[in-house]
Amino acid sequence: MIFVTVGTQKFPFNRLLKKVDQLARDGVITEEVFIQTGTGDYIPSCCHFQDFYGREQFGEMLETCSILITHGGAGTIIDAVKRRKKTIVVPRLSKYGEHVDDHQLELSLRFHEMNLVYTCRDENNLPDALFKVRNHEFDTYRSNTETFIESVDAFLQADAPTMIPGRFRT
Repeated sequence: MIFVTVGTQKFPFNRLLKKVDQLARDGVITEEVFIQTGTGDYIPSCCHFQDFYGREQFGEMLETCSILITHGGAGTIIDAVKRRKKTIVVPRLSKYGEHVDDHQLELSLRFHEMNLVYTCRDENNLPDALFKVRNHEFDTYRSNTETFIESVDAFLQADAPTMIPGRFRT
């Protein structure tokens, strides 16, 4: 199953909705598709859809999908890569009035460089992106928080035998 989410921005993302629906209609996408349409006014004709999913239902959709197609929202991207989901990011672009700037493009390209997601700048390249993602091994996401905690733990473990009670006084 493919899950498509466009986030909760006040800006519609009809460009992505139309393209995914077209690919399903034309048989390029053969899997079942569920779309979270957000504030868009495009009504998909070949995909399951609803405006918004509740937190729990969104998590279930994300957990069960084989591929996620998403806008470039940081929260969605991080949630997907933590779950090791094959993710295609189609960032909202300011030139189409989909956002106020192109920070989603910048963010998605950074995740792409780290081999965590596939960034598709142009929705017309989605068929190629789907092919590449299906056959690609992405790297495992490691948060900076986990890395920091592990380094502190390693430091404390290395120093543990020499620690003397009361050694650190204020």
